[in-house]
Amino acid sequence: MRKAQAKKIPLAPDPKFNDKNVTRFVNCLMWGGNKTVVLAAFYNALDKVSTITSEDGYEVWKRALVNVTPAVEVRSRRIGGATFQIPSEVRPDRKISLSMKWLIRFSRERNGKTIADKLANEIVAASKGEGGAVKKKEDTHRMAEANKAFSHFKV
Repeated sequence: MRKAQAKKIPLAPDPKFNDKNVTRFVNCLMWGGNKTVVLAAFYNALDKVSTITSEDGYEVWKRALVNVTPAVEVRSRRIGGATFQIPSEVRPDRKISLSMKWLIRFSRERNGKTIADKLANEIVAASKGEGGAVKKKEDTHRMAEANKAFSHFKV
């Protein structure tokens, strides 16, 4: 255990939209450490989203993130030899983190030639309330609803 909580390093906003969440998303998307390549792929995906939906790709991406963001999750807690799934509210910082991770994970699982194509398709689906990331959110909410009886065991 740490003596003190680790300090949060402030993120630099991205060059195109001047948004820290875009930088955070690109950092999650990055494999291998080449940020400029991933940033170009992300911007390419947003361009593809804008051609598919004929709306601003950045706004569609933000709407997709909101649609994927969970409100509650279940956490395992061991009480008297039994493990219970206890529903708890998600911290604001973790909400964003989970939604980004889910969007990236399910876009990687999609079929498409490049990551930009996959990401664009998942963003469009999530903005409409469809796709794997939205299904994951609904499953998480359903699990929390099913285990509401154990909510008095709060973590």
